[in-house]
Amino acid sequence: MSLDSGPSGPSAPAGGDLVRRHALATRLWHWTNALTILVMLMSGLMILNAHPRLYWGHYGSDHDAAWLVLAEMDDIAFPGWMTIPTDYSLADARLWHFAFAWVLVLAFSAYLIWGLARGHIARRLHITRVEWSPRHILHDIVEHAKLKLPTGAAALNYNVLQKFAYGGVLFVLIPVLIASGLAMSPALDAAWPWLVDLFGGRQSARSVHFIAAMALVLFFLVHMAMVLLAGPVNEVRSMLTGWYRLPRDKGEAP
Repeated sequence: MSLDSGPSGPSAPAGGDLVRRHALATRLWHWTNALTILVMLMSGLMILNAHPRLYWGHYGSDHDAAWLVLAEMDDIAFPGWMTIPTDYSLADARLWHFAFAWVLVLAFSAYLIWGLARGHIARRLHITRVEWSPRHILHDIVEHAKLKLPTGAAALNYNVLQKFAYGGVLFVLIPVLIASGLAMSPALDAAWPWLVDLFGGRQSARSVHFIAAMALVLFFLVHMAMVLLAGPVNEVRSMLTGWYRLPRDKGEAP
């Protein structure tokens, strides 16, 4: 049974049924994105080690007021086990970061074009009028707080909180990461000065880049927590093979 095409037959799928949940393009995007973001995060932390302070505006140096100080001058903010490479090398970190930035841009663009053209994103992330209701949103928040996850056919579709989260990553965080990264490039500073001005300066773009990256880390931590709660074997299998077994209600016979 395919999730994209909807339930077939006279009855909707029930708990225990094996359904096709993720298309191949989604699975390829998921794992490519996971590896790319990990490498970019670790190499980005090494780049940040070169000057672990963040500023707003066009300029920032040791003698300017920083809004965030991650380490004092001559100190290392992030240990080697968190960075790529593990030994301090700003040049190598930039090579890793920029190489995987191209992977991120190309994979993101390909997935976005495919998802919009096939209607996949609209089917999965469209928020209905009912879901925009404050009462509906509050209900979903309470259900998550109680760790009550959907079962049976209800588990086929994303709830409104998932739609907000995935939509935020796809249409806000990743585009902001890419745009702020481009704004930090000296070559693009000269070619597209409007992009730097859009962020209020090169140092502001650097700060926005860091904030967006940390928001992505927060999303990852919440995502992993939900995977563990929902059943990691079933969740990982669905993202590897596409097949997902719908969870049963408590007390429902296997």
